[in-house]
Amino acid sequence: MRPVRPTRRGVLAGAAVAGAAGLGAGAAALGARPGTPASAAPRTVPFHGPRQAGITTPAQDSLVFAALDVTTARVGELADVLARWSEACATMTTGVPVGGPGGLGGAADEPPQDTGEAHELPPANLTVTLGYGPSLFDGRFGLQERRPAALIDLPALPGEQLDPARTGGDLCLQACADDPQVAFHAVRNLVRIGRGVVAVRWMQLGFGRTATTAATQPTPRNLMGFKDGTANLRAEDTAGLDRFVWVGGEGAPAVDQEWMRGGTYLVARRIRMLIEAWDRATLSEQERVIGRTKESGAPLTGTREQDPLDLDAVGPGGGPVIDVAAHVRLAAPASNGGQRLLRRGYSYTDGLDAVTGQLDAGLFFICFGNDPLHQFVALQRRLGTRDALTEYLKHTGSGIFACPPGVAAGRAWGADLFG
Repeated sequence: MRPVRPTRRGVLAGAAVAGAAGLGAGAAALGARPGTPASAAPRTVPFHGPRQAGITTPAQDSLVFAALDVTTARVGELADVLARWSEACATMTTGVPVGGPGGLGGAADEPPQDTGEAHELPPANLTVTLGYGPSLFDGRFGLQERRPAALIDLPALPGEQLDPARTGGDLCLQACADDPQVAFHAVRNLVRIGRGVVAVRWMQLGFGRTATTAATQPTPRNLMGFKDGTANLRAEDTAGLDRFVWVGGEGAPAVDQEWMRGGTYLVARRIRMLIEAWDRATLSEQERVIGRTKESGAPLTGTREQDPLDLDAVGPGGGPVIDVAAHVRLAAPASNGGQRLLRRGYSYTDGLDAVTGQLDAGLFFICFGNDPLHQFVALQRRLGTRDALTEYLKHTGSGIFACPPGVAAGRAWGADLFG
């Protein structure tokens, strides 16, 4: 890998990363590094493969998500950065510094190729997932005819109060790991490699996964204290993933861009929880709003977490046991034409709101699907107008990205898109 020389634009890009890190300092603190003996076997997830890692990979504990703008008009420069990113990710996911084992050394009068903060840390199941935003296909790079029909510009949705500074992006990088410093190191180095060609638009740090993507993982709790993602798709459900997640899978919508076959679409939403109002709600009100018991996670019509929802059950007073406005009722596949999504979100905290003095914390929602309009958009329209939980939420950031299939050894991100 070629040496990286500092430039003014690069310093500014690095400052953007540092600033985002400061905003999310609480996330890193809450996602404390697990103790790992030096003799422990490295925990690695292969970078190369038919699917990108970080989608059905068992969800890790920490997230760094970055949306970036492309600042060059030269497609060759963008293609070069994507190729160098691929090389760096293949290296970092094995626990080796950018540039190889000597990445922290080199010439004394040049910066090291790797920033060094993850040196001697285990790989911690690091994954890095790339996505292309709708704006990448706006004509700057001759990609108009390569834009998939499913890569829509998200329409205005009920109840959202989006901050433009936390919305959109030409590209996204999702780094997940069981150590927040390992995840941050990955994004920091990729931004550094791309300076002069890409710049950070916005960033979010996350701690505490709020979804289960493998059958072996217990269901986590979100910042409202409820188990989250009980009915999520799992990696073991290959038929469900083909139908609802992978582009071109059996039962999925038709493919209109071959370079996306085997890929998927990522929707990210920064959802602030109005923690103070929620904490004043009674237990019965919280359980009515969610439709599950807080302690066990069981639906109000059952006794165990995995008991099926009985949306037809009627209580002693003649009304439904699960309220008509309960979140689980409105989000259930049975209420949405059978549609499902693969969720992969994280809790976040960015300290206090300077205006209200209240906590700025909540859910950084991430989902994957092969038909965003009929999956995420349709679901959010339903939730935004009828869900009792909406009273306690505020959508403040948003993005949609096309995640191409995985990279084979010897290939690079962007090769099929530009080819």
